[in-house]
Amino acid sequence: MEETSFYLPNEINHFHPEIVAYYYKEWRDFDMPFHVHEAIEIMYVISGECEVELESDRVSLKKGQFIIIDSYVLHRLIVSAEKSCRMLNVEFTLKDKAGIFPSIKEFAQENAQLKELLTAQKAFIVLKDLEGLYHTLKALVLELGEQNSANSDVMIHTLMAQLILKIARIHADSKQRDTLPTDVYIKEVINYIHHHYDMDLKIQDLADVVYLHPSYLHRIFKESMDCTITEYLTEVRIDRAKMLLAKTDIPITEISEYVGVNSRQYFSYLFKKMTNETPRNYRKKRQKS
Repeated sequence: MEETSFYLPNEINHFHPEIVAYYYKEWRDFDMPFHVHEAIEIMYVISGECEVELESDRVSLKKGQFIIIDSYVLHRLIVSAEKSCRMLNVEFTLKDKAGIFPSIKEFAQENAQLKELLTAQKAFIVLKDLEGLYHTLKALVLELGEQNSANSDVMIHTLMAQLILKIARIHADSKQRDTLPTDVYIKEVINYIHHHYDMDLKIQDLADVVYLHPSYLHRIFKESMDCTITEYLTEVRIDRAKMLLAKTDIPITEISEYVGVNSRQYFSYLFKKMTNETPRNYRKKRQKS
């Protein structure tokens, strides 16, 4: 069995990626058997979520995440009965360079991020799309579906090169983010809260903003701010409600919606708990003065 890993051969020979399979599909209640193949596979989740089980790992993928699985790595896709997963997939092998289009090795010689990616030597890599990778991948799959014009081969080579270079940049950025001090993440979450407090925010939403696990974000936020994320978000919402009550004529029954609290009763409870006044009394006192 010839070795066609995405990594080591590119340090030795000049290769072009050659796409051997692709699909754009929605899976529901799907349990794929374990399998291996020569092709390197990119699985991109457009919506929903799924799991990919590998030889000794099981990873969850959500919207905007993708996995690169190296050749001859045992794996299978799992989508539970309660969920669905819409996905774009591309599988490619490595063939000796033919023609004048640069090889992967030649791109790596000019691009430090790609060179770094090619030294990863991992069975799989899971990343979050930060570079509009979806649009390049979609354009590639659409071009593969056509392949009628004389320029199709050039377009496919170009889009595949863009895809690999974007993946290399995302990989490099993800490694850099892993070395950032925790206060950078806290500042980003706080900024997001102040701009989106009027939405139905969950800790998972905020964790997705900074690409951290929710429990880890919860811990570092509490250590840094001496309060939980929920407590901080509530304080921001009540402060905003105070301003709306004092300086606008927005009906009290609608204030809760303006600050992202879905229940009017719960809003009144929170407001009184934090101010020792009902929203109505607070407005009367502030608008008289």
